[in-house]
This record gives sequence, structure tokens and C-alpha cells, in this order.
Amino acid sequence: MLSALLIALREGVEAALVVGIVLVYLNRTGRRALARYVWAGMAAAVALSFAAAILLQRWQISEDGFEGVLMLAAAVLVVSMIIWMNRVARRLRKDIEQRIERYAQQSERLAGWGIGFFVFLMVVREGAELILILRAVELSIAGLQVWIGTGVGIVLAVAVGVFFFQGTLKVPLGRFFAATSTILVVIALQLALTGFHEMSEALWLPSSAREMAIVGPIVRNEYFFFVVILAVTVIVVLREWFALRAAAVNSVENPAEKRLRQHEHRRRSIWTAATAFLCLVVILSLTAEFVYTRASAAPPEAEKLVAVGNLIRVPVAEMNGVDLHFYSVDVRGSAIRFLVIRKPNGQYATALDACQICGAIGFRQEGSTLICRNCGAPINAAEVGMPGGCNPIAFPSHVDGANIVIDVSAMSTAVSQIQK
Repeated sequence: MLSALLIALREGVEAALVVGIVLVYLNRTGRRALARYVWAGMAAAVALSFAAAILLQRWQISEDGFEGVLMLAAAVLVVSMIIWMNRVARRLRKDIEQRIERYAQQSERLAGWGIGFFVFLMVVREGAELILILRAVELSIAGLQVWIGTGVGIVLAVAVGVFFFQGTLKVPLGRFFAATSTILVVIALQLALTGFHEMSEALWLPSSAREMAIVGPIVRNEYFFFVVILAVTVIVVLREWFALRAAAVNSVENPAEKRLRQHEHRRRSIWTAATAFLCLVVILSLTAEFVYTRASAAPPEAEKLVAVGNLIRVPVAEMNGVDLHFYSVDVRGSAIRFLVIRKPNGQYATALDACQICGAIGFRQEGSTLICRNCGAPINAAEVGMPGGCNPIAFPSHVDGANIVIDVSAMSTAVSQIQK
């Protein structure tokens, strides 16, 4: 939620700055009548952005590789947004005013259409970036939290824009963009790591069980990056507070008193920064330990079955709801763990308690979702039985009366797919 709030706030403030600068310039130069074109351009951009968001929401991406590409694209957009705004922030007002003045030299109708189209392009650019980045964020954390954070961020951005141009809020924009850029770098890193992890799951990139075990639990657990972003935010706020205190110290005119205050300020800054850094390390260590401990929990108990001939029979009566059932069977002296689940469509799926990438470490269940115990990858119950990097390795079975019948040779063939 914090990631979505910050992204929406940053993009919203950028759009509000563009619209505000145009409106203030038109008002100052006696061209207030052209303001309606500005509002029309902004309304069209907002409407198009909402339409694109709805279409992207309906376009349900289910392939891990495509999700990874989307997240990497969003990470690139975040970085480009940081670079662009930090580069143009100082001359943004001048550039926009020069562009508007050129449009305003034409007839009123042409000037209005030109200004409206300019505002439309500038706002829709921010809207498109916001939609794409938030869609990628939504794939990595709970969707409801994303929309709550987005709503709060947009409301704050509108408030900042209104108060800034009304003169009731003195916002040093350079420091605002510098501070938010620091936090957005963490968000870009999160999106990039998650994107690479998704592409590894889809086998689009080479990966190993070790790499997935290190990266997976972190990128799949929203608590870790929430703590990271929150901690970085606190450090950024402390940095800004120290900058304000330093400015107050430097404003003292008496040289002796100024040196004394500077010495005290440096000493307090060092101790405060060291304390903040130590707290950050402790919090991240505890969070990481919690994440990895949760991922490496003991495997669920497996009921032992015995093959009769070359067949294994699992009673259908045991399959209640979408609960996951674990079994083990001895095949030529080796114990093989497998799972059976009744999918939401009523069909039964059988698979090894293992996947191609992470091996035989297995899965646990949270609600209707299977979680890889090695990398934390979530697998929807409806997808069990489908091929994929972190999906359980499926093997065929069929229902015969009151039993689910499994061929041992088919299970043995599936075992050969486990990455060693």
C-alpha cells in the first residue's frame, strides 16, 4: 500500500504541477478564458487513463513470464520518471510557460485547442505511467491495498497541487522530488527483483533452487519491502530534518555561538544517524528471519500408501473442499511424496510435492493457494496440474468409482523432471 501511495502521490504531483503552471500563467497574462481548454484536456486525459486501467484490469495476465516483463518495464519507468523529473524540475515552469506562450499567439480557438492538447499529453503521460506501474505493483502485493494506497496518494497529490498554487503551502519542490526519488529507487528495485523472479519461474531465465530460495521469500513477502520502504522513509525524513536544523544553525550571526551550535548539531546528527542505521539493520534482520523461517517451515505430514501391482488408489471420499492432501509411496526403495487436490471446477489433480526449479522441497497451503516452501511462489489451486517452473510437477490419474487411480510408472516419469 505504501508503494502505491508514493507512486500515485509522485505522479499526481507532477500532473498537478503541469496543470497549475498553465492555469497560473494564463491567469497572469490575462488569458483566463482559455482555462476551459485546460480543464477539458485534463478531463480527457483522466478519462483515457481510467479506461486504460479498466482494460488492463480485464486483461488478466496469468503467464509468469509476461508478469515478469511487465514488472521490469514498470521498474524502468520508475527510474526514467526519477531521472526526467530531477532533470527538468528546475526549468519546468519556464519551459511550460514558453510553450503556452507560443500557443497563445494564435487565434483563441487554435490557442485553446493547442493548450488543451498539450495538457492532455502531459497528464495522460503521467496517467499511463501510473497505470502500468500500479498494475505491476498489484501483481506483487494484495490488490485492495494497492487501490487504497492509490486513492490516498491521488487525494494527497490534488491537495498538494491546490495548496501549493494557492500559496498556503510552501513546498520546496526540489527537496520533495529528491526525497521521493530515494524511496522510489527501493520500489524500482522491488519491481525488478520480482520481475526477474517471475521470469525465472516461467523458465524464461536460467535459475537454480539456491537462487530462488534466496530471492523468492523476499520478493513474495510484502512485509519485507513494506518495512524497507518505511525504514527508508524515516531515514529520508530524518535527513530533511537535519537539513532544516543545519540551516537554522547557519543563520546564527555570532561566530562563537555558531561554532558551538554547529558542533552540537554534528554530534547529535552522528548519534541519531547511527541509531537510525542500527535500528534499520535490526528491523531488516528480524523481518528477513521471519520471512525465511516462514518459508522453510516443516513439510506437512504425508499419509503413507502402498502400491498394489503398479497402481495406487486414493479414496475420493478424502477429498473435501480444496484442501491439499499429501501422500507418500515407496517405489523401488525410494519414498516419493505427492499431492492430490480437488480443484474449484470439481476435477482432481495429482502432482509431485516438488517443482522443476526448486526440487523436492515441496509446498504448503494458505487458503486456496499453494506456496512453494523454497521460494514462496504462490500457485492457485486451479493451476495445479498445469506445466510451469514453480507449479507442482503433474502426472496423469483418473477416477475409477470411489478411488483416484495413479499409475506408478507415470509418477516415476514425473520424478525424472525434478531439477537436481
